[in-house]
Amino acid sequence: MKYLLILLLAAATFLQGAPRSESMTERSLRQLVERQRELFKQAARAGEKFDQSDFERQLQRVCLGYEGLLRESPKFAAGYAAYGFLLRQIGMDRESSAMLLKANQYDANIPMVKNQLGNYLAEQGRPLEAVSYYLAAIKLDPDEPLFHYQLGTLLHVARDDFVLSDEWSAESVDAAMHEGFRQAAELAPDRIEFTYRYAESFYDLPEPDWDAALKVWATLEEQARSVPEREAMRLHAANVCLKLGKNAHAQLLLANVTDPALAEQKQKLVAQLPDDSEE
Repeated sequence: MKYLLILLLAAATFLQGAPRSESMTERSLRQLVERQRELFKQAARAGEKFDQSDFERQLQRVCLGYEGLLRESPKFAAGYAAYGFLLRQIGMDRESSAMLLKANQYDANIPMVKNQLGNYLAEQGRPLEAVSYYLAAIKLDPDEPLFHYQLGTLLHVARDDFVLSDEWSAESVDAAMHEGFRQAAELAPDRIEFTYRYAESFYDLPEPDWDAALKVWATLEEQARSVPEREAMRLHAANVCLKLGKNAHAQLLLANVTDPALAEQKQKLVAQLPDDSEE
């Protein structure tokens, strides 16, 4: 359902703007998006009664609707984008990328299209091409945390590819990766996957600012929604304290980790404590 949400958000963006008369082409796109939304809503509600054959037949009608729309309006960027997101959702990645490239050709200012093309290229093992699309998406919409998060992820996962290229140094990759996660966390502090990955990214740096890292883990502990989650953050804080030589503080944090599931991780940190843990 993730790509359906992206599609609906994108389509809403395409069709919004100053109040004016809706064109026939825009109305057709809106109706297709509404049909698609209802189709997936019904599928989600069906549960065990889900009829795969009927779903596929209705989905085929929607796809034919997009194709007819684009035959009549061959330069309608929003139509290509919406169709591309749908094809991506149903696993037709190559066909999706072709539609998105068309959308980008006719309107180079749709950030979600740039981002999705970056995703496709990253998945195809072409990170040096993907990064250009991610950066373009960020330039168009710098306040979207997902774009920063995906940039950070790409730079981390494909770090060796970037370092071996002539365009990036190890220092620039690490800095851009860390900054990407920081921006995502700052823009969406309620998204635990963003804030947690930002905190983790300090470990990925050759010379991390451990004092800053400690503050981030402390904030995450305060925001934790359960005791096990809170204690997991506490373990990270204790680890950072050990790196800073704050042994007494680390010992105090570790003493307050009681979840049996974290016992092995806790013991590894306890073993690093010196006999005298006074700071």
